[in-house]
Amino acid sequence: MKQTGEDALVARLRRSLRGRRPGVVAGIGDDCAAVEGPGRGLLLLKTDCVVEGRHFAPDDAAPAVGWKAACRAVSDLAACGGTPAHALVTCVVRPGQTKRWLDGVYRGLAKAGREFGFDVVGGELSRTDGPAVISVAMTGTVARRDFVRRSGGRPGDVLFVTGVLGGSLSSGWHLRFRPRLGEARWLVANFRVRAMMDVSDGLASDLPRLARAGRTGFVLDPASLPRRRGSTVAQALGDGEDFELLFAVAPRDADRLEKAWRKRWPEVRLTRIGHLAGAGTHEGLGRARGYDHFA
Repeated sequence: MKQTGEDALVARLRRSLRGRRPGVVAGIGDDCAAVEGPGRGLLLLKTDCVVEGRHFAPDDAAPAVGWKAACRAVSDLAACGGTPAHALVTCVVRPGQTKRWLDGVYRGLAKAGREFGFDVVGGELSRTDGPAVISVAMTGTVARRDFVRRSGGRPGDVLFVTGVLGGSLSSGWHLRFRPRLGEARWLVANFRVRAMMDVSDGLASDLPRLARAGRTGFVLDPASLPRRRGSTVAQALGDGEDFELLFAVAPRDADRLEKAWRKRWPEVRLTRIGHLAGAGTHEGLGRARGYDHFA
């Protein structure tokens, strides 16, 4: 799986930032950075942004834009097994965006904070002649035993995905999704989740990333993919903006997990989509490609 586009750029930046102070548990390459926290826990650090014309349209409702900006970061914290705590928000607005629009964005941010248990504690406001940008830097916490990285998968591990995939933009899901925070916390509390990440750029991009992190390959069954109504397999693989959980567990845990999931989360689908394999095995994606900011 040759790294191209965004993945190649991230790898290049990682090489240029090799220095690591004591206390850094996870750096560039996971859904969140993790550093030693108070007591036996870890402090999670995450920043994400939404750009007008790329992640949201100029006529999208401002509260929905604020909700999405916050929930993207929450989704990454969930994928590491953590819970959010505090957020710093930078809003860079263009001419024509009124105080009312900005108020709406912050209503969406505040609603996400109430729903998922974090406070917006500061940030920055600025202006631009280009498209608007909202950047959210978020902290979270996780017990060391619950922290999940992308890199723990082993050949033979069963791959699962939550929810449904595809058609996020056309259906409006990308503006109203709910991060799988409760589901992820339940998973790490009750099962040995070996590797996990959120599906934000499409399964065709994110599954290879999960496999690459653990130096494994994968076998995907495209026919098994849980698709949003009206979405094709190609859209389920490549559309992105799903914000579902992709994770791997040992084969011995898979049946028990499915049974327990149906009882605890009956309203949320959980689907086996394949398994991890030896490095060099990349089956099931065909020519599908996910989203890449730098492709």
